[in-house]
Amino acid sequence: MKKLIQKNNKDISSKNKSLSIQFSLDGFSFCVKDITNNEIIVLTKYLFDRSIESPNLLLEKIQSIFETDKELQVEFDKIIAIHQNQLTTQIPSEFFDEDNLKTYIDFNIKTFESDYITFDNLPSLNAKNVYIPYVNINNFLFQNFGEFEFKHHSSILIEKIFDVQKGSFSDTLYVHVNETTLDVIVFKNTNFTLYNSFQYNSKEDFLYYILFVSEQLELNLLSIQVQLLGSISENSDTFTFLKEYISNIKFLEFNCDFLQNSETFVPHSNYLLLS
Repeated sequence: MKKLIQKNNKDISSKNKSLSIQFSLDGFSFCVKDITNNEIIVLTKYLFDRSIESPNLLLEKIQSIFETDKELQVEFDKIIAIHQNQLTTQIPSEFFDEDNLKTYIDFNIKTFESDYITFDNLPSLNAKNVYIPYVNINNFLFQNFGEFEFKHHSSILIEKIFDVQKGSFSDTLYVHVNETTLDVIVFKNTNFTLYNSFQYNSKEDFLYYILFVSEQLELNLLSIQVQLLGSISENSDTFTFLKEYISNIKFLEFNCDFLQNSETFVPHSNYLLLS
């Protein structure tokens, strides 16, 4: 397990702190902020040697991190947990019925009777994001910290990208890059058109899904804007490969002073934790 970390000079034991954590079967990240001035104190990312095979094994990893990382062993005034997985679907509010959560999920995902299904509000889209969280990790956090907030990563991503796109008349395809998955959000004719998540194992897979989405939505990759964010850099093989096929491609501009001139993280990374 590899650990990446960046700190400022503020004491982690200071009062009025918030903790944001994000976890998937590929890794675990957390950010501690000073609530008073919204200043980032520390950003840490754990990359697992290989993808965890089940939520139970993920919980074991997370418990081990909480037991050994001293920056997680202090008091926090606010905690938010971000569940990152592909167990989600979006439903327009006008068609949404809270009693039918399992029905919505069953269209796209195999579920079990024991699955806990919940939803987030997507006010910008007038929709709901229905998903299956890692309930065992929620239970662990509640036992250790009491009340906390939790959301699906796509809920935060969609709302943030909607704000970025607001006022733009350009067709845009956003790609949020994770270790083994990519989230794709498309705005076409100023309208939110698609959110989907795909698993990839190579740069060829990565390109394939972008081309597939473009073909299905009849997007012209010669004119549409493609904006990247997340775990990808201009020095990566994947980015170099994409540039051979997509002319109008760039990284999302993300104004976070904490990551400027960082030797650990690229400026457009950790978007959900820091934005």
